[in-house]
Amino acid sequence: MTEQMTPANDPSVDDATSAEENATAAGTVYNGEFRPDPNRPEQSEEDLALVADLEEAMRDVVDPELGINVVDLGLVYDIWVRPGETEGSTIARVDMTLTSAACPLTDVIEDQARSAVVGSDLANDLELNWVWMPPWGPQMITDDGREQLRAIGFTV
Repeated sequence: MTEQMTPANDPSVDDATSAEENATAAGTVYNGEFRPDPNRPEQSEEDLALVADLEEAMRDVVDPELGINVVDLGLVYDIWVRPGETEGSTIARVDMTLTSAACPLTDVIEDQARSAVVGSDLANDLELNWVWMPPWGPQMITDDGREQLRAIGFTV
């Protein structure tokens, strides 16, 4: 089921400021960067290979307004997997953002992501975690994404 998740706080930091000052919700900004969920399980080599396949599948998810895939647009912050409730099942977790929190096409992107991940039999279920910090910006677009945008007339 696609849902918005609210991860637990992760007070562990490698910074000189106090833990209280740095205790931020997972999936939020810490020193300007995305902070993964502290409950994210350790990923085995097999898991990492699956994550690479999942990232490639997410390239089939295209932002309906820009026509560029969500990976190259820099909208995908993290992908990881964990075992499902039934033996041998896998749940893929994708932490991602949108170019705008007010995006009217969120459902379209969710449907595309589910088709890409579950429809390709890479995972049995998909959890999308919408992340708003750090906010998306053009600096997050990959070099491939920039080339694709230039090809359709954008200057980036």
